[in-house]
Amino acid sequence: MSSNENPTSDVDQRISTITGDPKKAIRMLSVPMIISMLLIMTYNLADSIWVAGLGPNALAALGFVTPLFMIVMGLGNGLGAGAASLISRCIGAENKKGADNAAIHSIILTLAISVVLTAVILIFLPSILLVMGAGETLDLAIQYGQVVFGGLIFIIFSSVASGILRAEGDAKRPMYAMAATAILNIIIDPIFIYYFGWGVSGAAWATVLSSGISCIFMIYWLLLKRDTYVSFSREDFQASWKVVKNILAVGLPASAESFVMSILGIVLNLVLVMTGGAEAVAVYTAGWRVVMMAMIPPIGIGTAAITVSGVAYGSRKYENLTKTLHYSAKLGVGVALVTGVLTYIFAQNIASIFAYSSQSAFMAPAIAAFLQVMCLFYLTVPLGITASSVFQGMGKGITSLILTVLREVVFISFFAYLFAFVLGMGSQGVWWAIVVGGGLGCIVAYLWANYYIKGLKKNYKN
Repeated sequence: MSSNENPTSDVDQRISTITGDPKKAIRMLSVPMIISMLLIMTYNLADSIWVAGLGPNALAALGFVTPLFMIVMGLGNGLGAGAASLISRCIGAENKKGADNAAIHSIILTLAISVVLTAVILIFLPSILLVMGAGETLDLAIQYGQVVFGGLIFIIFSSVASGILRAEGDAKRPMYAMAATAILNIIIDPIFIYYFGWGVSGAAWATVLSSGISCIFMIYWLLLKRDTYVSFSREDFQASWKVVKNILAVGLPASAESFVMSILGIVLNLVLVMTGGAEAVAVYTAGWRVVMMAMIPPIGIGTAAITVSGVAYGSRKYENLTKTLHYSAKLGVGVALVTGVLTYIFAQNIASIFAYSSQSAFMAPAIAAFLQVMCLFYLTVPLGITASSVFQGMGKGITSLILTVLREVVFISFFAYLFAFVLGMGSQGVWWAIVVGGGLGCIVAYLWANYYIKGLKKNYKN
């Protein structure tokens, strides 16, 4: 076989996989995705670990910037999900031209949104942080935030490009790019923070620089090497508001979901400040980084489900939607059970990672207690993530958003107020609110998705 035939063979194999058995496709896509996300969280965790050595105020500053940063990350992931959903539905419908046009529109949208959003955030950053309750940590939070949000375009572009590749069944190359990013970030973090003496801004510069490396890889694969299913040329582009609307129909609600979760993070931070001060925020910030790592397997499985459900919906193979929903949930819960047990057993050891300096050593017991409570939350998360992902794959972004609002705003916020203030549980009330409110919301989402797919199959038969 000649070298010219290899790319075509690889593309055909990927397309054959995502249009075939949903279980096999989910396994194939989710493993590289999980590895990629673990790498992302590893270098985010590295930021927290190295910054923790600067003391609780520096770590709390990261905690106040994190909700806004997650909004940006959510926008990138949302646009990536919108691109993946539309492209995969076109693949399922055997519409190659539509897939190409969707990919090109996704890149154009990314560039335009990134430029506008960067300017807006940098202008209003101090005011936003004050509203979020940064207070005594404001200066540190601004130092970190100005650098990170100045490189916002790298973060968003990398996410959207990854979504385009995943839509055609290519999850390995985004993983390779993220591996390079994570390794670079982990290496230069302590150099920028301590050796150069840049403090929290050093952690931010490490993040921006490493994100730029990921973008270089993506640009090479998509625009220069050109061995993908989708192609990028002027002949493939036909400006269409319908395509834009289809991308944003998933992308904006998915981004809004991250915004809602970030708003919840702000609310919880305020409750924590009121009940335990900056130290309570620091404990939550450190512990939540670990929780996010534990949530990566179900998130990775859910991300794979977007592509698989999109293909199934585009080809009207609704039975495959049921298989995607059930298998993804079962796989996610199984992994979460193992993760929860390990977290509970090694909570003290994990907490000590954030308490290696004399300034932060006192936080270790509280971080360990937080992690042990969160183990219960792990078990229900896969249900909610899978349900939202399947709805996104079908292009039903608003439905996914409604489920997120129900879980985050209605359930978790309600129980946070109830437990922290009414029942007088203080900062620990916030922890239990996440377990009870989040768990209830995830169960409702899964039941809703199952009911919706049954309706699709019934109507299609009729």
